[in-house]
Amino acid sequence: MRRPRFALALALSTLPVPLAASPGPAAHPVQDGPRLEVEAPKVVLTGVAFDLALTLRDGEPPLEVVVIASDGRELARGGITPAAPLALGNLSVSGSEEMPLAVRIAGAAGTPGDDATLATVDPMLLPGWTSLLPPLIAILMALVFREVVTSLFVGVWLGAFFYAGLNPIAAFLRAMDRFVAPALAHPDHAAILVFSFLLGGMVGVMSRSGGTRGIVEAVRPIATTPRRAQLATYLAGLAIFFDDYANTLIVGNTMRPITDRMRVSREKLAYLVDSTAAPVAAIVFVSTWVGFEISLIGDGLAAAADQLGANPGAAADLLGANPFTVFIHSIPYLFYPLLALLMVGLIVILQRDFGPMWKAENRASRGEGLYREGAQLMADTGSELLEPDPDVPHRWWNAAIPVLTVVVVVLLGLWLEGRANLGRPGSPWEVLGEADPFHALLWGSLSGCIVAILLAATQRILKVEEAIQALVGGMRAMLLAGLILVLAWSLSEVTVVLGTARYLAHILEGNLRPELLPVLVFLTAASISFATGTSWGTMAILVPLVIPLSVALGGGAGFDGGAHYTVLLGSISSVLAGSIFGDHCSPISDTTVMSSMASACDHVDHVRTQLPYALTVAVVGMAAGDLPTAFGMPPWISYVLGGTVLFLVLRFVGRPDFDSPQWSEEARREVAET
Repeated sequence: MRRPRFALALALSTLPVPLAASPGPAAHPVQDGPRLEVEAPKVVLTGVAFDLALTLRDGEPPLEVVVIASDGRELARGGITPAAPLALGNLSVSGSEEMPLAVRIAGAAGTPGDDATLATVDPMLLPGWTSLLPPLIAILMALVFREVVTSLFVGVWLGAFFYAGLNPIAAFLRAMDRFVAPALAHPDHAAILVFSFLLGGMVGVMSRSGGTRGIVEAVRPIATTPRRAQLATYLAGLAIFFDDYANTLIVGNTMRPITDRMRVSREKLAYLVDSTAAPVAAIVFVSTWVGFEISLIGDGLAAAADQLGANPGAAADLLGANPFTVFIHSIPYLFYPLLALLMVGLIVILQRDFGPMWKAENRASRGEGLYREGAQLMADTGSELLEPDPDVPHRWWNAAIPVLTVVVVVLLGLWLEGRANLGRPGSPWEVLGEADPFHALLWGSLSGCIVAILLAATQRILKVEEAIQALVGGMRAMLLAGLILVLAWSLSEVTVVLGTARYLAHILEGNLRPELLPVLVFLTAASISFATGTSWGTMAILVPLVIPLSVALGGGAGFDGGAHYTVLLGSISSVLAGSIFGDHCSPISDTTVMSSMASACDHVDHVRTQLPYALTVAVVGMAAGDLPTAFGMPPWISYVLGGTVLFLVLRFVGRPDFDSPQWSEEARREVAET
């Protein structure tokens, strides 16, 4: 999950900001007292900070209020007026003896009066580790049983079980009305589903009109080997850099017929798609990612400047820093995304794999199946509604023109809406930062569908009603993937309500040397992203926290290149890199689901085959990049060292794929003939 509005909502629920807590029976206002509304979480974790939001209704006099635990300990106090709601953050309790909490009017001498209670706050108190159970159980069940829908629903049900006060029957009801239905109704989620279904419908029309087969026949003289087919997929992934969703769905759906013909496994295609989409979108400064990242960096610098209020000179340096410049400076320290792109290129060129991926490639190359027997494919590519009639001409432009239409309309839509929202001339990253990517994606997918239908109808390849049937058939092929997306979003909301991200940040914080901060930040970001399934949400949580922490440890000294400036850059880039790494590994990530969808691959098989590669790149990135650069080693040396290690791993741990010279000519001829 990685879109601005949802990421902001997740950040509000995990940082000391009150508005994300779930109102309900956790807060009980006193009927006869001043009209005070208390917004409190339904679930609180032992020892982990939570927030309260207090609002005084119009007409009430100003009040001084305190929050008191049952054992008499004062947790917070502050003044409130109808025009100025009170945000109380970083409250925490250590045991059930402190519950419920009382919101009281402060006495004249500062002592709360016994008869001045305005509200009681009585959320369910759980041990912090319970917040990890829903995502971890869902992930483990998916990996062990290879059945994603049931696994995800069990995770959602378990979260609803905690939310509903440990009532197993109510948990089924709350799983639907509190988590599944809101996930489906969220505007951004609905846009993703519509975009995915429209793109699937466009692919259905392209297939039925013979355009997809035309593409395959057109590239047949070029993509004559598995290596060349994978290289074309890799280059297409690098070329569509402006948005990872568009990258995933366009490249996967377009290249799948080509890689299928070359007997490249669906697992390998999903890996190629997934491991190029987010890394390239996060790095290229003209993308839907970068505007969001720059805004987070700006917020973090402002927070760090506030932290240095006693040092006006240092604070002025931070406030005067250009967030875009800081982002550009941090790009060389994005070790995981850059090394992940390098790893994909090496695998394609060397045609060597290891672990489950080698087994998948060996199976496909020997003609034993593009996917595992019994696999639960995320898209039904075998539907008769998608097969062209025998006499339909195979014209490549009937597929190429709709795909190009999507790309052009999305880019044009991003630019025009961003420029309109900005209201003034601006740089490309400023313009893209102001655009709503969901609008552009919807415009592009709808335009692609219309163009595909018009091409088929005007050439009299399909009647309009046949084209609509093909459109519906393509959408139907996306049904399972849509269901899994909704459940993944529901489970992500469970982690928000239970405070999973805040608990992970709580247990991973501590005092440390500045040079160790980038590695710790990477691990923290990876853990949060893996458990919650959202890279953008993780960035929204950590960037505003990591920058002030880095500055406090000396990262702001000599801001334009001081001794610890690399620590600040490394910490910022580690948030971005760790978020992408966790997102790549997590079965509940929407981008991982969409990669499986676009590649028509079994989702669990995609996760199992990609995981060893992602872990390898992450370890190399930390060992060769994050640690030594924090101690002063130039980043280019890290890339030389990291690239060498990855090459050696593939050379001595990896095994050759079918297209390599180690395979016999007889085996190659046998596959070519079939």
